[in-house]
Amino acid sequence: MNHYKKADNILQTSDTCLRLGMQHDDFRNAAHALIDRIIDYQVTVPQRQTFPNVKPGFMRSLVPEQAPENAEKWPEVFSDFKEVVMKGLTHWFSSGFMAFYPCGGSYPSTLGEMLSSAIGSLGFSWASSPSCTELETVMLDWLAKALDLPKFFLHNGTGPGGGIIQGTASESTLVTLLSARDKAIRTLLSVDPNQCRHDINKRLIAYASNVSNSSVEKAGKIAFVDLRLLEADDMGSLRGNTLLDAIKEDKKNGRIPFYVCASLGTTACCSFDNLEEVGPICKKEGIWLHIDAAYAGTALLCPEFRFIANGLEFSSSFNLNPHKVMMVNHDCSTLWFKDSSHVRNAMTVDPIYLRHDDSKSGIDYMHWQIPLSRRFRAIKLWFVLRMVGLVGLRNHVRRGVAEAKHLEGLVKTDERYEILFPVVLGLVCFRLKPDILGKKNANDVNRKLYEAILGDRRFFITPASFGGKFFIRISTGSMNCSTGKLDELWKVIHELTHQLLPECNGVI
Repeated sequence: MNHYKKADNILQTSDTCLRLGMQHDDFRNAAHALIDRIIDYQVTVPQRQTFPNVKPGFMRSLVPEQAPENAEKWPEVFSDFKEVVMKGLTHWFSSGFMAFYPCGGSYPSTLGEMLSSAIGSLGFSWASSPSCTELETVMLDWLAKALDLPKFFLHNGTGPGGGIIQGTASESTLVTLLSARDKAIRTLLSVDPNQCRHDINKRLIAYASNVSNSSVEKAGKIAFVDLRLLEADDMGSLRGNTLLDAIKEDKKNGRIPFYVCASLGTTACCSFDNLEEVGPICKKEGIWLHIDAAYAGTALLCPEFRFIANGLEFSSSFNLNPHKVMMVNHDCSTLWFKDSSHVRNAMTVDPIYLRHDDSKSGIDYMHWQIPLSRRFRAIKLWFVLRMVGLVGLRNHVRRGVAEAKHLEGLVKTDERYEILFPVVLGLVCFRLKPDILGKKNANDVNRKLYEAILGDRRFFITPASFGGKFFIRISTGSMNCSTGKLDELWKVIHELTHQLLPECNGVI
């Protein structure tokens, strides 16, 4: 009871304009100063060391063991941010960051993030924030048209399709897998209602290539669905005959094929599954075909790269990440459904406290995703599309591809190295050739070269492995990448190769 009395006293004596943590004028001053610091960071980040010189647990000694009892002032807090957090940052916007795939970012997107945070809308239903829902539906239609996606993905198109912004491609894959599973179970129960859902689930089987992103395998684990990773061809592409053979084998053994995740732009080697072969098989067998184009999907903005998606008309769902190449800050993963009723059937839980008068005419995105609540992500996408424009975004994509082609040319000037996969977009995969290494194990030597590049700290890259070959992958197209920086990288690779293989120094 004493605690309640104290609370009453606080309420009676407090100023209604008093805000815990920071007052309006204090926030204004701090925010203005912070904008300057953000700009300073953006100006200097290209020259910053990409990967920090820290080890796991470094931060424990830099912060107190428990939270403070009394409020602290902004200058003190920001000072600690600079001393503690900046010490261990991997600078994804550094010009030396060529690992994974690019992290999107731009001033227009940052402005959108700021507004989204300040507004604080939670757009789980149309009624919870009409503008949050409506802007998202319009933006997904804008983007679908810009990418030249099939019209059945549009909210105002010919069918019951539509799009939503998820957090990541991992969420999109899981949502589509769960939707396809629910659709398959409902279809089988309509034939024989006496079946048990759990018994059906045990017989379901999904497919992806063995080069697909690890998130696909993870989705299968979470959904308790068997996922077969099928052997891709030498170029990392899932082919129709491979899928068809697996389907025939599984059906013969009493399994129920229901879902295929095809990749456009795999993480390891930026390969592309053959949709023109896989798609007709999925259509004939009644299998859900999901397209994971998390990285490469943005390239569809450019007409000259749309050939990578030939066969897209067979897809049931399609996903890409604007927070990679499209200059939108993380997180923003766009997902379209050919028939959105399947995701709603799988995800809808409708307690009375979430219902509203416009539920039949408005979209409730809470029924299209795993979480209930959702951020107002559409603002930053809207700002980027308007302030960068489609022409600007296409030029951004083309620059990244040109950078990759430049690096490919550098690699080909030295006969000690080989390019392993066609350079279609912004990824170059190469290794030291086995025939110049003599009796040395090619994978061991290439692994040592990668470790030397990483340990050098001037560049941050990642390796991959496919077909028993360990290789180095270089991702171009980040906001601060350039052909000049790639020239620097190539010199570093030469230096470290010479140190590693002095006997091969004369072979060029």
